[in-house]
Amino acid sequence: MGHYYESMVRPWLFRQDSERAHEMGVRGMAALGAFAPLRRALEWWHRPGSARTRPVEAFGLQFPNAIGLAAGMDKNAVALPAWPLLGFGHIEIGSVTALAQPGNPQPRIFRLPRQRALINRLGFNNQGAEAIAARLV
Repeated sequence: MGHYYESMVRPWLFRQDSERAHEMGVRGMAALGAFAPLRRALEWWHRPGSARTRPVEAFGLQFPNAIGLAAGMDKNAVALPAWPLLGFGHIEIGSVTALAQPGNPQPRIFRLPRQRALINRLGFNNQGAEAIAARLV
């Protein structure tokens, strides 16, 4: 997978606008989470107790493993079922504000290819607490 990503997927993504590539990734993950056969296979692959998972306890909480997804990737919690399928033991959503807001003006994501990094100046663009809370049930 690593070679495929580096040789084909990454160059294609880097030809896209940064924010568009991010949105495509989140939409793709939402679709993955909705596709039951693949979801069941990935759930089995990352099942608790398998050789690929090692539970961890931190701050009085039990997690399936130590790998987490930081806030900012899925600001509106639209791909929640998909993240554990990739092996994340815990996820953060948001940032979430009381009311929906657009965030900073575009462009607001800047790539630094030589450093293999990016600058995120999205702001708190999100659909608001009520809409996001409805996805958490």
